[in-house]
Amino acid sequence: MTAHSGFAPGHPGLAPTWTSSDKDLVGTALGSSRLWFTLGHGIVNEVYFPRIDIPQIRDLGFIVADGAGFWVEVKRQADYTLDLPAPGVPLPVIVHRHPRFSLTLRICVDPVRDVLRLEVELSGDPALRPYLLLAPHLGGTGCNNRAWAGRHRGRRMLSAQQGPFALALLGVDAEFRDALTATSAGHVGSSDGWQDFARHGRMRWDWHEAGPGNVALMAALPQRASLALGLSTSPQAAATLALSSLAEPFAAVSEQQAAAWTDWHAARATRCGAFDLPAALDAQLRTSAQVLKTHSDKTFMGAMVASLSVPWGNQGDERGGYHLVWPRDLVECAQALLALGGEAEARAVLGYLMATQNADGHWLQNQWLGGRPYWSGVQLDETAFPVLLAVSLAEHGALGGMPVADMVRRALAFLLREGPSSPQDRWEEEVADFWNARLEDWCVARDSALGREHGVAAHYVREAPKDILACPAALKRHLAIKNRAEEPGLDATAQVGVDFLQLVRLGLRRADDALILDTLKLVDALLKADTPSGPVWHRYNGDGYGEHADGRPFDGSGRGRGWPLLVGERGHHALARGDDPLPYLHAMNAMASAAGLLPEQVWDAAPLPQRHLQPGRPTGSAMPLAWAHAEFVKLAVSHASGQVFDRPAAVWQRYAGKSPAAATWVWTPGARIGHLAAGRDLLILLPQPAVLHLGFDGWNHGFDRPTQPLGLALHGLKLDAAQLRSCRVLDFTWQGMDGAWLGEDFQLLLAT
Repeated sequence: MTAHSGFAPGHPGLAPTWTSSDKDLVGTALGSSRLWFTLGHGIVNEVYFPRIDIPQIRDLGFIVADGAGFWVEVKRQADYTLDLPAPGVPLPVIVHRHPRFSLTLRICVDPVRDVLRLEVELSGDPALRPYLLLAPHLGGTGCNNRAWAGRHRGRRMLSAQQGPFALALLGVDAEFRDALTATSAGHVGSSDGWQDFARHGRMRWDWHEAGPGNVALMAALPQRASLALGLSTSPQAAATLALSSLAEPFAAVSEQQAAAWTDWHAARATRCGAFDLPAALDAQLRTSAQVLKTHSDKTFMGAMVASLSVPWGNQGDERGGYHLVWPRDLVECAQALLALGGEAEARAVLGYLMATQNADGHWLQNQWLGGRPYWSGVQLDETAFPVLLAVSLAEHGALGGMPVADMVRRALAFLLREGPSSPQDRWEEEVADFWNARLEDWCVARDSALGREHGVAAHYVREAPKDILACPAALKRHLAIKNRAEEPGLDATAQVGVDFLQLVRLGLRRADDALILDTLKLVDALLKADTPSGPVWHRYNGDGYGEHADGRPFDGSGRGRGWPLLVGERGHHALARGDDPLPYLHAMNAMASAAGLLPEQVWDAAPLPQRHLQPGRPTGSAMPLAWAHAEFVKLAVSHASGQVFDRPAAVWQRYAGKSPAAATWVWTPGARIGHLAAGRDLLILLPQPAVLHLGFDGWNHGFDRPTQPLGLALHGLKLDAAQLRSCRVLDFTWQGMDGAWLGEDFQLLLAT
C-alpha cells in the first residue's frame, strides 16, 4: 500500500448521480429510529435520515480482492440471492457468489438509534478480503460533500459532512476491536476507491480528506466484521451513535426487529381478517403492507413519499419527484392502510393533510414533508382525494372525533370555484348533479375517426379542453402532450386514457355501462400490452413518460410503458362487473421484483438484454411505487369482501352508477357553460357577494338581483326555467359590494 496524506486529487469529482431505481428491498425499523434504507443489485443504495424525503448516501457496496491483481465489485457481477425471515420482514441476508468466494451481508436498522447495521462475512479463498465503498450524498445531493478517512477515539473511521448532516462509519470484530484496517477518501472519478482498484488491482491509496465535491470513501476489512453507519449533525455525534449500536450484538438487534415485524403483521391480520389468497398472493400482500409502512415518515406523522427511489436515478442528481408528498398518492396509500385495519395510520394521514391544506382550500400538487411546495401546478384530484379519505374514514366509523368539517368545506368550495376543469390533466348537490349529468357532453367523442377505425361509436377522451364547457367543437382541437420529444399533434378525440374507469370506481357509472365498455374496447386496442407476466395497460396513447424505444432512460421524453397499478384498477372494474379479479392480482404479483417490490412501469416491448429490459419485468422507473402496492392491497381486500373497498357509499346511494337528470344547470367563473337546455333552472355561482346585472337578447329588459349566501363561502343567484322560457340569450355581469364593476360581460344561449 502506498502511503499518502492530506487532500485527495481530482477535486471536485465527476458530476454526481443517484443509483438505479431497480430496488431489491426497502426497509426501516419499527421503533424510534429515523432511518430508512434501500437495496439494489445486492448492496445498500440510498439511506434516508432524519426524514423519508432526505437521502443521505448514494450507495454502500463492496469489492472483494486478493491484493495481487484479482478484484471483483460484487454489484457488477450480479450473482446473488436475497432471503428474508418471512415475507414483509425487511431483514435481508444477501449472498454474493463467485467461484473463489461467497460474500454474505446481513442488514438491520437499529430500532432506537439512527444507525444502519451490517454484518459482513467472506468465505472461500483465504487470500481474499472485502473492501467497503461508500458514496455520501448528504443533504440529498452529491455536491459540496466533504469526506475524511481518519480516527475517532483511537479507531479508524470514515466520515463525511455537508451542511447540517453528517455520517460516520465504523466497524468492529467479534472482540469489539477496530475492524477498519485501512481507509481512504477520494473524489469520484479520479481518486476514489473504485478508481484505485481499476488502475492498480489493489488498494494503494490512503488519502485522508476530499471535498467539497462528489466524494467517496473506502476501507479494507477483515473477512468478518460488524459495521455501523451512523447519521447525525456532526461526524463525532454520528460516530457516538454508531459505536453505541455496535456494542449491541447484531443478532440481538435483528431478532428483536424480526419479532416486532412479525407482531405487526399479526396485529394487522387480526384487525382486517383473512383474505383467503393463494400463498404467493398472501406473501405479496404482506410485502405490500410492509412497503406502505416503510414509506411513512416518523417526524411528520401521516406523511408518505411516493417512492423510496429515484426513477432513472443513475442519470442525474435531482432529488425531488418521488421523494415528495403527492396528496393523491398519499390518499391512495392511506385507503390501503385503512383496508388493512390501520385506522390510526389513516387518521394520521388525514391529520397531516389537514395541516397542509392551503387557505383557499386546495393542496399543492406535491411538496416536501414540511409543506414547502415543489411543483406549482394545480390538479383538482389532489384536492378531491383528501375529501374522499375523510368520507372513507367516516363510513368506516374511524374518524375518532377528528374535526374534519372545516377542511371538507374549504376543499369543496375550491372545487366548486375552480372545477370541473383542472389546469392540469390526470388524472352542494345541484352542482354535483349537474357536473355528473354533463360528463358525457364534455368528455365523450362521438363518431370520431379513432372510434370509426375501431368500430366504436362513442368513447371517453383522455382529456377535454377547458373550453369544451362553452364550445362542443373544442374536442376536435389540438391537445398537446408535453412529455414527447416530438409532439404528436393529436386532437382530443384521438387521445384515449384509462382515467374514465374512476367513474366506475367512485360509483358514478356502472361497470356494464355501454359507453364504459365501448371505451374499454378502444383502450384494449390501443393501450393494452400482453407480457409473460400478464396483461398491462399504458396510461394513454402518446404518453412519453418511459424509456425510449431503444431502451435509453427517460430524459424528459420517451415512450410510456405499462403500469402495474393500472392492472389493479382494471381488476377493480372486473370485480364491479361481477368477474373474478384474482387473475389481475396474479399479474401484478408476476410483475414484482424477486423480493416483491412493485414497479411504476414494466417493459412491454421486445427484450433488450443489454439494457436489462425484459417483457413484463420492471423498467428503470420508480420501484417500489407506493401507489402500486396500495392498489394491490385494495384489490386483495375488495376480492375478499366482494365489493370495491374505496367506493364511497354515499355516492353509490345517490347515483347507483347512473347519470342523473340535473334540473339545475350551473355557471361559475371557472366553468363558463355556453348554453342552457330548455326547461332547466340556472344557478350563477360566484366566489363573493355581488349584485348581478342581467338582461335578455342584447340587454333588453335589464334588471338587478343581489346574490344570496349559499354556504361554502359561495354566493349565487338562481333563475327558474319559467323566467328564461321566451328568450334566446341571457346577458349578465356583476357589481361587487365595493361598487366596482367586473368589466366583462357574459352571454348564455337559451334553448327554446
